Amino acid sequence: MSRTVIRGGLVITASDEIHADVLIEDGRIAALAASGTPAAEAWTAEKVIDATGKYVIPGGVDAHTHMELPFGGTFAADTIETGTRAAAWGGTTTIVDFAVQSVGHTLREGLDAWHAKAEGNCAIDYAFHMIVSDVNQDTLKEMDLLVEEGVTSFKQFMAYPGVFYSDDGQILRAMQRSAENGGLIMMHAENGIAIDVLVEQALARGETDPRYHGEVRKALLEAEATHRAIKLAQVAGAPLYVVHVSAMEAVAELARARDEGLNVFGETCPQYLFLSTDNLAEPGFEGSKYVCSTPLRPREHQAKLWQGLRTNDLQVVSTDHCPFCFVGQKELGRGDFSKIPNGLPGVENRMDLLHQAVVDGHISRRRWIEIACATPARMFGMYPKKGTITPGADADVVIYDPHAEQTVSAETHHMNVDYSAYEGKRITGRVETVLSRGVPVITEREYTGRAGHGVYTPRSTCQYLN
Repeated sequence: MSRTVIRGGLVITASDEIHADVLIEDGRIAALAASGTPAAEAWTAEKVIDATGKYVIPGGVDAHTHMELPFGGTFAADTIETGTRAAAWGGTTTIVDFAVQSVGHTLREGLDAWHAKAEGNCAIDYAFHMIVSDVNQDTLKEMDLLVEEGVTSFKQFMAYPGVFYSDDGQILRAMQRSAENGGLIMMHAENGIAIDVLVEQALARGETDPRYHGEVRKALLEAEATHRAIKLAQVAGAPLYVVHVSAMEAVAELARARDEGLNVFGETCPQYLFLSTDNLAEPGFEGSKYVCSTPLRPREHQAKLWQGLRTNDLQVVSTDHCPFCFVGQKELGRGDFSKIPNGLPGVENRMDLLHQAVVDGHISRRRWIEIACATPARMFGMYPKKGTITPGADADVVIYDPHAEQTVSAETHHMNVDYSAYEGKRITGRVETVLSRGVPVITEREYTGRAGHGVYTPRSTCQYLN
């Protein structure tokens, strides 16, 4: 039996803060005891980690990543191997990536392809959502089978006509099926049909720079799609999880639905909390680095997103990590913003940025852990195995130094991309040591993990449904 003791740290979960020692046996949390008490002092172990003056927190759960995603004639720059290694550096110990069903293919083919990419390559544990691009009778039957084997969430797109887009009828059918099988529909809520008209008109006027990406993908079209998705889910009697919410008007739609008692949930991402259309408007072609969908919004939207996180109208912060290099990938859209691959790097930055939000007074320490660890684990059926520090949980534990200072830069990050969306940003707080199922993956700022340590994690259904 392998034993590790973490001594002297402040253990922070979504519900508690306690100065406690943590005993780990065979990859699981075995016990917690108040530091300095006879119970804690009696523990012996081969490995003792001194966490004095540090936080001891659950490993982050990033429920929205796109490793190796094919998009816009290219692929996301992080492989599952490089992406999960970077996640570990940033204190994330579980990702939920998106397997893709291509039109004309089955869900099973898409899922098998992603299993093949991930098998033996992950530094940390992983699970999958399923992107449903082709709703038909066979697909609907397959959804039941996937839920049974632990793929319990399905993403649909109201955006990207001709690629991932589903119409309202297809969305309704999938929602009706998820109402029966216990699955959760995740929605990219933007009116893609209307956006395509605005793109065409902007390009015809010669408006080709990256900033126009944000101008055509209007906040009102995010709000309209969010409203429509909520109503379709209500008709189907199904729960709904809206991904990457960026606009205050969309937050208002979610708040209204939740006030009505509907099983409607919302996620936002660090880019919407810390970046804005000012970045999209950076001179030259620099703005292309910040092209993602939903797009960055004017700065005034940030306050409403933070408010939504405090009031629980938004429950989760994920990254939507989907990196494309500036050189050779983002550059595909020079002279035509609609050809810039949509996506930002961020899997390594999320836990640190949200700790900075604690320092800045936007959220509490426990809310930090709630939105980054516990709630995503609950939302996607992995709690309390993931997302908390409690006896029986996987020993996914981060020793976090709340006083260390760092400057975010592409020079020092570990994501496989040639720029940082947060270049030059000063942050207080830094990951020091990361355990995944009790195994050190980051040891005092050194990578000690390996590809293949991470294992696939089947999931139960959403743990928030009324």
